[in-house]
Amino acid sequence: MSRLRISIAALSLALSVMAQQAHAGVDDKKDVAKMISLGGACVSCELSGRKLTGARFTGANYAKANLIGADLRGASFFGSNFTGADLSRADLRGAEMRGAGFSHAIFTDARLSGIESSGANFIGADLARVDLSSSELHGASFQGANLERANLSSSEMIGANLQGVNAKGANFSSSELNASNMMGGNFERASFRDAEFTGSSMRGAIFNGSDFRGADLSGANLGGADLSNARGLSQDQLDETCGDNSTRVPSGLSLRNCAGNVRVRVSPSFQRAQAEAARAQVEAHRAEIQAAAEAATLRAAPKPPRAPRPPKPPKPAKALDE
Repeated sequence: MSRLRISIAALSLALSVMAQQAHAGVDDKKDVAKMISLGGACVSCELSGRKLTGARFTGANYAKANLIGADLRGASFFGSNFTGADLSRADLRGAEMRGAGFSHAIFTDARLSGIESSGANFIGADLARVDLSSSELHGASFQGANLERANLSSSEMIGANLQGVNAKGANFSSSELNASNMMGGNFERASFRDAEFTGSSMRGAIFNGSDFRGADLSGANLGGADLSNARGLSQDQLDETCGDNSTRVPSGLSLRNCAGNVRVRVSPSFQRAQAEAARAQVEAHRAEIQAAAEAATLRAAPKPPRAPRPPKPPKPAKALDE
């Protein structure tokens, strides 16, 4: 089937799905991959186990939708709302989620490696045991999210908000966490091997049993953080950062105080980290504008004319009485 025919079929399905399947679920066919362009509202949709590879959710509202085990590889979620949706065990590898909202959504055991999610909202989401490795998460918000035992290795999380997260046992090895907000998070037994924290705020966070071997802490603020049982920390690493009187570090190591305008040497990547974080926010805002424009275009598109009804057959003439 040509791309043009696929697009036409996708548009037809997108116009009919919302009215016919919002609460009744889709038909018995598992393969609904032709539903390429999905806009409008489909709150509490039943799409568990469906094949939606390459689907495009533009300015859509799929709050509380059931997408358990769905195949969403390569899908895009520009400016769409999936608040409270259940995407447990879903496959979202390579998906684009710029400016999308997944607050309080459920992603347990889902596969999200290689996603592009700049500026996306994962506030309060359940991402336990999720694979987010090698993903672009610039400026994404995970505030209060559950990242226990999640895999975020080799991910770009510049300017990300990880305030108050539960990331016990998570893997952040070789990740870029520059200019990120990790305040008050629980990172017990997490791996930060070879990770970058340039200019990050780690105030009040818990790092008991965390592995910092090879990590770059240049310019990070460790005020009130608990690193007393952290592994792999060296004095050279701590000399590039600062804390306060309530910061706890391993025995034998010391930390300078951030108060009093103490100058801390930062790596040359600090300005790049700040620029990347700002660019992520701009990109997310641009995605929201683009999604709104595309959704408005779909709403304004003229509906196809209805086929004329066939003329009614003439009524048979009544027989004359003799």
